[in-house]
Amino acid sequence: MKEKNNIGAKIKEIRKLKNINLKELSNKSELSVDLLKNIENGESIPSLSPLTKISKTLGVRIGTFLDDDLQNGPVIIKDGEIKEVVHFSGEESKTTKSALDFYSLGSGKSDRNMEPFIIDVHTEKGDFELSYHEGEEFIFVLEGIIEIKYGKDTYILNAKDSIYYDSIVPHHLHSYNGEKSKILAVIYSPLAEQENFN
Repeated sequence: MKEKNNIGAKIKEIRKLKNINLKELSNKSELSVDLLKNIENGESIPSLSPLTKISKTLGVRIGTFLDDDLQNGPVIIKDGEIKEVVHFSGEESKTTKSALDFYSLGSGKSDRNMEPFIIDVHTEKGDFELSYHEGEEFIFVLEGIIEIKYGKDTYILNAKDSIYYDSIVPHHLHSYNGEKSKILAVIYSPLAEQENFN
């Protein structure tokens, strides 16, 4: 595997701070213990859906896994210089290769409710497994063409097209015909009440 994510170390740290074992997290998030172990050890490149389920189960924003230095004021990025990239697989069942490179536009803002990203999309052709999580997503295509499978429908979006949808409906976003593209994505996932694990 080329990329090794640091998200897993933060998940593990938060899980331990909240005194939750892997089996409890697995039961509450409906993700396998093996997948959770691989994510925590940085051996799997997760998709957004399991991270959203983990964040909801742990009662933290998904951005908590991406943040280093928190601040209360505005986050400003000049001239497109985004320092950190987070790699995602694009599918829950395929965790060995990155198909989505996320560049956070809100990293560090401690009280945010949205997660804005620039995402390089470079999925290969194939059959795609739809996944879902609570929340909403707004996608604006900056370059290239993307395809979104949403429930039983399929949408093709070109540069300057956008879509806003409920992410509880099974969906999958990927490159159209395997070509590279770039999108602006804003993801909202409601923060769960702290789960009681005792």
